[in-house]
Order: sequence, then structure tokens, then C-alpha cells
Amino acid sequence: MTVSNIVQGIWAFSATGLIILVLLHSPKGDGIGAIGGQAQLFSSTKSAENTLNRITWALTVIFLGLTVVLSAGWLPK
Repeated sequence: MTVSNIVQGIWAFSATGLIILVLLHSPKGDGIGAIGGQAQLFSSTKSAENTLNRITWALTVIFLGLTVVLSAGWLPK
């Protein structure tokens, strides 16, 4: 298992996570609060939305950063 394979795995995980999190966002701002029991994990709907936004942005930065690293060929094969 090479470094490149590990980075590609993290890249694929971040892409899948981004797809799921973007689909959880609601266009009306309901977001994860619209999902029945899941909103009870957080203290409020606003807290859930803020957490969802932070995780989405973090995965976006990871995905874009790894995209640049993988496309530039900076990792040994």
C-alpha cells in the first residue's frame, strides 16, 4: 500500500462525504433539522445546521487540496 493509494482513499471518502452532506442541506435552511430523530443529537436546529456547514467546508478543503496534490503528481507512485 503506497502513500498515493492512501491519499486516493481519503480523497474518495471526502468526495462521498461531500455528496452526502450537500444532499442533507435543505434549500430552505432546514438542513439536518428536517430529518426526524437526527436533530435530537444536537442542542438545537441552528446548532445542527452550523455543524453541518462546518463539516461540509472541512471536507471541501480536504477534497480540493487532495485534488491538487494528486493531479500535480507530487506523491511517489
